[in-house]
Amino acid sequence: MKYAVLNRGDELSVSLTETFHRLAEARGLVRDDEEPEIVLSIGGDGTMLQAFHRYINRIDHTAFVGIHTGHLGFYADWKPDEIELLVHMMAENRSKDQINPRIVRYPLIELELDREDTGKKTYIALNEFTLKCTDNTLVAQIDINDELFEMFRGDGICVSTPSGSTAYNKSLGGAMVHPSIPAIQLAEIASINNRVYRTLGSSLILPKHHHFDIRPRQGQNLLLSIDHINIRLSHLRSIRCRVADQRVTFVRYRPFPFWKRVREAFLGYDENGCYPTN
Repeated sequence: MKYAVLNRGDELSVSLTETFHRLAEARGLVRDDEEPEIVLSIGGDGTMLQAFHRYINRIDHTAFVGIHTGHLGFYADWKPDEIELLVHMMAENRSKDQINPRIVRYPLIELELDREDTGKKTYIALNEFTLKCTDNTLVAQIDINDELFEMFRGDGICVSTPSGSTAYNKSLGGAMVHPSIPAIQLAEIASINNRVYRTLGSSLILPKHHHFDIRPRQGQNLLLSIDHINIRLSHLRSIRCRVADQRVTFVRYRPFPFWKRVREAFLGYDENGCYPTN
């Protein structure tokens, strides 16, 4: 099995990376930073986003595994003291087929930018993208399935995947969506409602066969943030958003249900209703 590792860069994550390489070599796993079958992210959810975009051109051929070295991450199943067990399970699956990991595939966002200066270009997001105006409030028309839906004015717009619905989208009052559902969610960031600009005031969840377009008023200086990547725009005609045909793949060597992640991350107690003592 060929693998690659990306880490957060802190002392613990770097140390764990060195340990993983040593243990992996001893178990016959092959390091391949160019064409890995599995990418290990050591850090937090931000590190996983970086790993995803690093290997975005190989997402049809690469699966991801996360070790969290801070707080519990939604993309990380493993703790630092479990690294030896993880290497063991990866090696056993490779050599003896004794362990059959569960493969899960999560939906992604495809956004197509139409710019006056450079034409059309497509991007993929794992968590979300946001669109904001850098010098004023954002003004934009929202079309759903090629029909006018609303006129927006406010601080910005956030569009998230189901797996990203627990991030910025949640802080905006959006719904948390199970990542098995192929959908995208649009949430408003501090919208202004009056006789000219009127919005629904709640997040919208669109299924895979729908799309929507964000058409910003011309002359605005815009900031588009795709996961951790920032792009400044001044000649944007529109952004078309839909559920991408591609999906991201994660390897689950043991069960870790989504709602358990939600409970532990936001509610803090275990399956017995007890809060941790530390």
